[in-house]
Amino acid sequence: MRIASIIAAGGLVLSAAACGEAPDEDNNAGSGGEAYSACMVTDVGGIDDKSFNASAWQGLEDAKAENDNIEIKYVASKAEADYEPNLTQYVNQDCDFILAVGGLMGDATKKIAEANPDQQFGIVDADPAVANVYPMQFDTAQAAFLAGYVAAGMSESGKVGTYGGLKIPPVTIFMDGYADGVAYYNEAKGKDVQVLGWNKETQNGSFTNDFVKQDEGKKVSDALVAQGADIIMPVAGGAGLGTTGAAQASGGKYNTIWVDVDGCESTPNCPAIITTVVKNIPGAVKEAVLKAAGGEQLQADPGFIGTLANDGVSLAPYHEFDDKVPAELKAEVDKLKADIAAGTVKVESAAQPK
Repeated sequence: MRIASIIAAGGLVLSAAACGEAPDEDNNAGSGGEAYSACMVTDVGGIDDKSFNASAWQGLEDAKAENDNIEIKYVASKAEADYEPNLTQYVNQDCDFILAVGGLMGDATKKIAEANPDQQFGIVDADPAVANVYPMQFDTAQAAFLAGYVAAGMSESGKVGTYGGLKIPPVTIFMDGYADGVAYYNEAKGKDVQVLGWNKETQNGSFTNDFVKQDEGKKVSDALVAQGADIIMPVAGGAGLGTTGAAQASGGKYNTIWVDVDGCESTPNCPAIITTVVKNIPGAVKEAVLKAAGGEQLQADPGFIGTLANDGVSLAPYHEFDDKVPAELKAEVDKLKADIAAGTVKVESAAQPK
């Protein structure tokens, strides 16, 4: 499946509907045929997390832009307890396509989908293995491997860091790839750049236990900086903005690598973001909804897995760091990307989608 290029998720002016209530429906599609309704339930990070919720909504907006008979709406979950009622309310509203966003929604989506076998669901970052749930997953370890290589090559302190929101597969897959990219650099260059915040072998590391609170993100990254890290990759949704903001305020003492959506298009902290490990959630969601609206039956097996080879994951441009990243390092990353896509360099993580 060829995925369309990512479109910036920043700048959305949206108002989340209250949980348990019917969302705003002033974004209905135009006339010209029978309407197809695509309804999204966010994870607790909210619609404007500059990360996976925002990019999933972007995918629905892009689908609507291409087919104005598609109606879109969303409801924001404030807590995990909201997942089942929010999904159920959309079943009751006869939505044609119900999109669940985030790995934390896997169990709730499985339960509601099994209870409503004629309802089409989609989910980002999970695979409940239910026939009427179309999973969209991403082998972000591949792109994070490239980011780790870049971080190792750019670090002046010889220490780089990462942390997550929760220790769940859609998070640790980034951290695994990042750590392996650093290790690959060390082997290729005879260096000893250290990774702080994550040990791939033990699967233990630093976490905020939250995807929203920026203070928690800043607290964890402050600890990593205190240990010597000068490049940090937060994998914590909106909580990671605490790190990018503090990095920008540090005046170059340390910098960051963002995830999910190009940080220079979705956050105000581009001067402190070297690059982004991108998940093309907008492209995957857009294509799924357009196919479903066109009458195609979405197959739960195999679903969709984004890779470097199909542009489902990628490394974003270097933006303001373009002149700072050495040409030799850029060339090595490009070669490494091609080798991973071709399968000659293997990237492995226990969290990879199967």
